[in-house]
Amino acid sequence: MKIMLEDFTDIGATTSQAMEISQKSRKLVSSLIGDSSIEDKIRQRCVIATGDPSVSDLLHFNMDPVSACISALTNEKTIYVDIKMVEAGVIKHGHRSPIKTFIGSGDYLAKSMGITRTSAGVLALQEEISNSIVIIGNAPSALITLCDLIRSKVVVPAVVIGVPVGFVNAAESKEQLRNLAVPSITTMGTRGGTPIAVATMNEIINIHVRSNH
Repeated sequence: MKIMLEDFTDIGATTSQAMEISQKSRKLVSSLIGDSSIEDKIRQRCVIATGDPSVSDLLHFNMDPVSACISALTNEKTIYVDIKMVEAGVIKHGHRSPIKTFIGSGDYLAKSMGITRTSAGVLALQEEISNSIVIIGNAPSALITLCDLIRSKVVVPAVVIGVPVGFVNAAESKEQLRNLAVPSITTMGTRGGTPIAVATMNEIINIHVRSNH
C-alpha cells in the first residue's frame, strides 16, 4: 500500500477550522506515540478520540487487518456493527459499503433463546457475514457468538474490529478473537467502546481514500 504518512489529513474534517484542529491534534499525538506506520495512524486516531495516550499501547493488530479492511472496502463489502451508536459514527463517504446493525436484526431470536439482542443479530445475519467487515465496540456477547461461528467455520469475515468494553466477558471475548485465524484489531483488557471502534474504522476509511489518490 503506497501512502505518504506526512501531510496526512482527515476526510471527516470538511471545514478549514476542522482541518486545522485535526492537523494540530495529529502533530501533538504523533510526537507522543510515533508516526512510522499505518498502524500508528490508527493508534493516533484512537488516542485523539479518547484523549488518552495510553490507549495506543492497548491496540493489537493480527494478520494485517488494515489491508484486509481496505480490500473489503474496495470491493464494497457490507460493514456490520453491533449497535446503532457505532453505525452513526462511521463515516458514510469515501466508500460504498452499506452498514447494517446486529441489534434489532434478530429480536425474535433474542426473545425465544433468552440471549442478548446483539448476539441474536449475529445469529440472524450469519449467512451474510462472510467476507464482510465486522465492528463490535460494545457487546462482548456478540463478539463471543461471532467467535463461535468463526471457530466452527460457519462464517469467515474479511476483518473484525473487536473492541467491546466492560467487565463481563469483554477481555475474554477479545482474547478469543486474537486466537482465531482472522484479520482483527482488538484492545487488550476491559477497555474499548464506541469511540475506539469508530475511530479505528474511520481511520481505515481515511487511509483507503488517501491510498487511492
